[in-house]
Amino acid sequence: MTQSRGLRRRLSTVELETLWRQRHQGEGLTAIAKALGTSLSSVYGVVKRQGGIAPRPRRRSSRVLRLAEREEISRHIAVGSSVRAMARALGRAPSTISREIQRHGGRIYYRATRADTAAWRLAERPKRCRLAQHAALRRVVAAKLAAAWAPQQIAGWLVSEYPNDPTMRVSHETIYRTLYVQARGVLKKQLMAHLRRQRTVRRARAGRAARAGGRAQIVDAVSISARPPTAADRAVPGHWEGDLLAGAKNSHIATLVERRSRYVHLVQVEGKDTASVVSALIREVQRLPKGLMASLTWDRGMEMAQHQLFSVVTDVQVYFCDPRSPWQRGSNENTNGLLRQYFPHGTDLRPYTQRQLDKVAQQLNTRPRQTLGFKTPAAVLAATVAPTG
Repeated sequence: MTQSRGLRRRLSTVELETLWRQRHQGEGLTAIAKALGTSLSSVYGVVKRQGGIAPRPRRRSSRVLRLAEREEISRHIAVGSSVRAMARALGRAPSTISREIQRHGGRIYYRATRADTAAWRLAERPKRCRLAQHAALRRVVAAKLAAAWAPQQIAGWLVSEYPNDPTMRVSHETIYRTLYVQARGVLKKQLMAHLRRQRTVRRARAGRAARAGGRAQIVDAVSISARPPTAADRAVPGHWEGDLLAGAKNSHIATLVERRSRYVHLVQVEGKDTASVVSALIREVQRLPKGLMASLTWDRGMEMAQHQLFSVVTDVQVYFCDPRSPWQRGSNENTNGLLRQYFPHGTDLRPYTQRQLDKVAQQLNTRPRQTLGFKTPAAVLAATVAPTG
């Protein structure tokens, strides 16, 4: 006889706390179900109802009776004390004690633990979220979500756009909760389709294992360690990062990001071979204002094997990251993550024209970024390039 995988049952308060704590620590749902001795469907059902977001811990008001006070009431009842005597002993109003006893069975059936459990259960009631209370705020948030803004961008932009209106404030966590938690129903579920990550349940934050692997060597590659300090500290514009965004059927898009402003260019490429990529990058650099690209930092991909040809034609020096060090191109890695909102994994990228890619880049360049103080990349690039133009 095989071992049972756990019965589907209602989880206790302690078990629910354990579930959310372990999920926050990065444990998988299967491991959590095994630890709780319940079925995977029970655990998933809890997580699904909450949209993957742990509920806020409940707290008792200082005005309500505690379990210790209820136990004291029970002892007073046992010895026949009057309601007023109980009230004096507990420092409570006689009406509070009287209602407590009558609500939970009267003097004959009153039990402290049972009364405390019932009171805790009855006190649970849904609280209207901020977006439900403020219609104007809800409309603005919905419009920005429909324009593919991230909740964090919306929250930061609201502060700068409505500095003197406290009703136009909402945290990005509240937006996520309103979208993911089904019981709220304030924002339309269709708006979830505009989030960068297409999920029905919000993921727990968990560490990612590093992936190892070797690459062929690029001839005469100049290491990132030789990159000028002005490029490393983002002091001046003109230093870019680049990479390929992969799609289905071995299709790719080249992505270029200016380090100071996070301004994005997307480049149509015919293939991943170095001749196709380098010729496409040369074509794109020639579209830029003269002198706007001084250096380009790339990873160790062989698509840039012809980097010397690229440098001769464009007068742009190419620097290469250390092996397995994507963090050295952090702006580009983050941008590729943003692009998955427009080009999800499994998308065939070949049908996209350069004009279509330019429109996507324009959307990214006109969306506020937290790292820029919620300014847009287009505005930051314009402000930094204009004085030097």
